[in-house]
Amino acid sequence: GEPIRVLVTGAAGQIAYSLLYSIAKGDVFGKEQPLVLVLLDITPVMTVLEGIVMELQDCALPLLREVIPTDKEEVAFKDLDIAILVGSMPRKEGMERKDLLQANAKIFKSQGAALDKYAKKTVKVVVVGNPANTNCLIASKSAPSIPKENFSCLTRLDHNRAKSQIALKLGVTANDVKNVIIWGNHSSTQYPDVTHAKVNVKGKEVGVYEAIKDDSWLKGDFILTVQQRGAAVIKARKLSSAMSAAKAICDHVRDIWFGTPVGEFVSMGVISDGNSYGVPEDLLYSFPVVIKDKTWKFVEGLPINDFSREKMSLTAKELIEEKETAVQFLSSA
Repeated sequence: GEPIRVLVTGAAGQIAYSLLYSIAKGDVFGKEQPLVLVLLDITPVMTVLEGIVMELQDCALPLLREVIPTDKEEVAFKDLDIAILVGSMPRKEGMERKDLLQANAKIFKSQGAALDKYAKKTVKVVVVGNPANTNCLIASKSAPSIPKENFSCLTRLDHNRAKSQIALKLGVTANDVKNVIIWGNHSSTQYPDVTHAKVNVKGKEVGVYEAIKDDSWLKGDFILTVQQRGAAVIKARKLSSAMSAAKAICDHVRDIWFGTPVGEFVSMGVISDGNSYGVPEDLLYSFPVVIKDKTWKFVEGLPINDFSREKMSLTAKELIEEKETAVQFLSSA
């Protein structure tokens, strides 16, 4: 078949180092799909990228037709089928969240404009670089000719963390747990919701609340553990999550490409327009979605209790504030 063009930005970074091999060996787009990998990063790390290109060549992977390292947007974004935007300005010590927003607003405005100008109009764009939701919204607004629905941000790592915490608590595998939800922002205000989640215990499917029988843990420590897991990894490893982030990106992109399994939904940050859960429009907010024919739809009709409603509103409020801050920077830029 024809190779697809896949861009990874921040390609010299540690998430990309875990991600590129999985993509190139066929874990994401299937074992039949040849691909061209485009690697974008900033000029000072171009020699690092050359080393990564050598390593990819040395993996001797049959699907990998070409690797293109570049520091130029017009090269990186040309004719793309998929853009995985991992690179962003990391938060440095003493930085306020708004400093981070300002630095990233510039990057994602520029990359959105490059997508608009050079990529295919059918391109699927996945934003990983933090603050992911707001970066994704800015990229989408900067690419008016590409459908808003083609943009999503990664909350699959949080989704996987929630699944795994439930599995560990019950002594089952992560595959036995389905339909957890991450609502809202990929930040510590996100709401990991297992009200609608199911778990397979000894061949029987039961609700998570029913299986665990510990509401105070589910409404307390479980939520906090998932919300603060990224910080816990940094504290232990002195580096942020890379292996687990790369795995989550693979899961997210594979589901966009091949669809979600019947009867299961996943969490993705997507444009909130037209949702039935009372989340304000024009936010990039994580919802439960099902995907078919490369198109996602909201999971509709889930009852929302007062506990959930409060948590969902709190994270929406943070996203509204982030959006307003980012828009201010962009209009003054």
